[in-house]
Amino acid sequence: MRKITKLNQTAPAPVKRKKVAAYARVSSGKDAQLHSLSVQISYYNNYIGNRGDWELAGIYADEALTGTKEGRPEFQRLLTDCRNGKIDMVITKSVTRLARNTLTLLETARELKSLGIDIYFEKENIHTMSMDGELMLTLLASFAQEESRSASENCKWRIRKMFEQGCPVNGNMLGYRLKDGLIYVVPEEAQIVQMIFTDFLSGMGKGAIAKKLTNMGIPAKFSKFWSISTIYGILRNERYVGDLLLQKTYQSDHISKKKVINHGELPMYLVKDNHEAIIDRETFRQVQLELKHREETYYWKHGSSDPHLFTGMLHCGICGRTYRRKTANNNSKYAKPVWICETYNTHGKSKCPSQQIPENIIISKTLEVLNVAELDREMLLQHIKEIQVPAHNQLIYVLTDGRIIEVPWQHSSRKESWTESMKQDARDRQLQFRERVNKNGKNS
Repeated sequence: MRKITKLNQTAPAPVKRKKVAAYARVSSGKDAQLHSLSVQISYYNNYIGNRGDWELAGIYADEALTGTKEGRPEFQRLLTDCRNGKIDMVITKSVTRLARNTLTLLETARELKSLGIDIYFEKENIHTMSMDGELMLTLLASFAQEESRSASENCKWRIRKMFEQGCPVNGNMLGYRLKDGLIYVVPEEAQIVQMIFTDFLSGMGKGAIAKKLTNMGIPAKFSKFWSISTIYGILRNERYVGDLLLQKTYQSDHISKKKVINHGELPMYLVKDNHEAIIDRETFRQVQLELKHREETYYWKHGSSDPHLFTGMLHCGICGRTYRRKTANNNSKYAKPVWICETYNTHGKSKCPSQQIPENIIISKTLEVLNVAELDREMLLQHIKEIQVPAHNQLIYVLTDGRIIEVPWQHSSRKESWTESMKQDARDRQLQFRERVNKNGKNS
């Protein structure tokens, strides 16, 4: 007898598509390099999009000065998205695109591997999740770091030889341009420089001069905005009297590429009357005396002649300018120090919507990060490269050992911020108010 049996077919489970991200980086902001960056982005859009088992999780692209530089914003965003489970795999062109610092590269590869995330380096054909991936990566990263160190040393040697011969590496600045090894005056810019010196000697402050230039519609030459630090740098620059002081700064190491002030670690070279002056020597001398006088007056009022703990360390994550110390409620006995972005302070929220941070919060968070009981300037310079201040109540500590630590912060509540003297003043005012009410009631 014929028998019919119904067969229930189980549909195959849909293939889970792998979330793949790409990381691209170019070495400078030159037009050709930026074109290279756009080409890389276009390439990865097509490369990942053409794979049926992949889906594009994002393309992260940095314009970095070098492959050794820490704190690249897109690189940090990539790591954050990996930690949040948004990415299964990362593709990048080569080992040097991710980092030339062996320690940073291996730490990144190991962290992502622990999260189950593979990094694929196209040029070297290495997968970090493979059996021999880390061994090959270690060797190649070491070669890349040594190549970076060697290139850096060669560059330093060439620059120092130029300094010994009295030749500037860069003469482009407000009022001057460098061409064929010679520094030439730019007349229309020279007039701006002369106005800055004249205004300062007439009594205007550096901030007031910056605002004046902005209101006049004069663009800042090598930054987005005129700022106090820009004006200060112009007033202090010996090149405006025709001299050259070479090797005022130097690179501390080939990993961070951080410029530090030369306090005698290396020789400096002074070339007198090298080029045409924009400011006469007597005017320049008077400006230096006035700068010193104003600084001494300021420090006398504030009871200190030393740079503050965090001077030059805090940088705005929105506009890139330095944070400066300012006293809120300055005319009140409740005055308290805060740190504020130079752009915000000079030009307002429309130019930079950054936040001011109470100094006590920066101190407490820094104590936590360094795990110490007290701070001093030397300790901070030894352990911290910079403190980035992005939006949304966060501090990013870039440490000298290569670590990057993100720390959230928030303003203290009004109740928590009240001191005992503030509470006593409030009680006294309330008592005086009641006495006035009672007195008026009796008189009526």
